[in-house]
Amino acid sequence: MTRLEGKAAVITGGAGGIGKKTAETFLKEGAKVLLVDMNQDALDEVKSDLDQFGEVATVKANVTNEEEVKGYVNKAKEEFGSIDIFFNNAGIEGEVAPIAEQKLEDYQKVMAVNGEGVFLGLKHVLPVMSEQESGSIINTSSVAGLGGFPGLAPYVASKHAIVGLTKSAAVEIADKGVRVNSIHPSPVNTRMMRSIEKGQNPDDPSSSKEEQTKAIPLARYGEAEDIANLVLFLASDESKFITGSEYRVDGGLTAN
Repeated sequence: MTRLEGKAAVITGGAGGIGKKTAETFLKEGAKVLLVDMNQDALDEVKSDLDQFGEVATVKANVTNEEEVKGYVNKAKEEFGSIDIFFNNAGIEGEVAPIAEQKLEDYQKVMAVNGEGVFLGLKHVLPVMSEQESGSIINTSSVAGLGGFPGLAPYVASKHAIVGLTKSAAVEIADKGVRVNSIHPSPVNTRMMRSIEKGQNPDDPSSSKEEQTKAIPLARYGEAEDIANLVLFLASDESKFITGSEYRVDGGLTAN
């Protein structure tokens, strides 16, 4: 399995469920990986688990801090000499509440991580790839970036913003041979969904999961591996004529 042989990848949100599984998938396909996250202990644990699969580096960084974003970009160049793949994946869910009950500071926090974090990653990775005249960027949006979901307005707004950033970046950088796409997962079996389920039904989170599962034609949540396999395709040369696109990995949820 050498679909990414010799390539260097940066993954933000690298200590989370999707980030970790995608890193493992990349490593098994021959890539070197830099994991970016705010939690150093979690990064250390993930690195320990992944070292068996290949070359893994880590850097603690807040994706909303421009200097720290510059730091992880520079770290990748120092460690690997290039950035061939950028999985712009860090994100938070925010509070579950109607718009009228949302706090401004919570809205701003979600927009900062999910919107500004993706923007800053693009701002500082695109010049590296432009100079190389190659590269693939995958931005993590959500099915919430394609429609409305009650109780999650800040999250929905932030994920819609990623769609606009993706399309703008794709057309700006196409002449340099760099591709930019977004992925749109449905609920995935990770910590984030446990938090959302509890926010939707504090007394019985499992009933929230059951209700959401019923809305998915394939009758299950996604798994981190499902997302990682799509990201692998978009990172590889197999998708070399694809840019500015929105990829749904949602079990048919948005087909209804």
